[in-house]
Amino acid sequence: MDLLDPLVRTAEPDDVPAIVGLVHELAAYERASECCVLTEAQLHAALFGVRPALFGHVALAGGQVVGCALWFLNFSTWRGVHGIYVEDLYVQPAHRGQGHGAALLKELARECARRGFARLEWSVLDWNKLATSFYASLGAKAQDEWTIYRLSGSALAALAES
Repeated sequence: MDLLDPLVRTAEPDDVPAIVGLVHELAAYERASECCVLTEAQLHAALFGVRPALFGHVALAGGQVVGCALWFLNFSTWRGVHGIYVEDLYVQPAHRGQGHGAALLKELARECARRGFARLEWSVLDWNKLATSFYASLGAKAQDEWTIYRLSGSALAALAES
């Protein structure tokens, strides 16, 4: 395999254990291990159930899954078309700098082009300078004028019950 063009393919059911492992590694990297409770059964159902709402691609090195991109569709009411929101993009540290992350994002950009989607979006922690520099090198622009809000846990339950 040419390191400048890592093998990226659509995730398959046999990849689920490796992808779950990568998601847990990502949570640890983001200093939030205790928040990650994803199981193989949950991921398998989300990716390969009757109505999949999550999609995935994997990066391979030496036949092993070393990175992944998990994504779902969003929709721009202003543009009138779908886009892709990347929930997780992760490459194991030992395989970074070899083009795997760029190859995953390139494949998602191609997916957008094939489907006529308007955007490819994701979030990154502001302290993750390695990631922000990488994304900027690809031409991605930070959307600093928007602030993400989240309801979860007891606040979500309280609003639902009110």
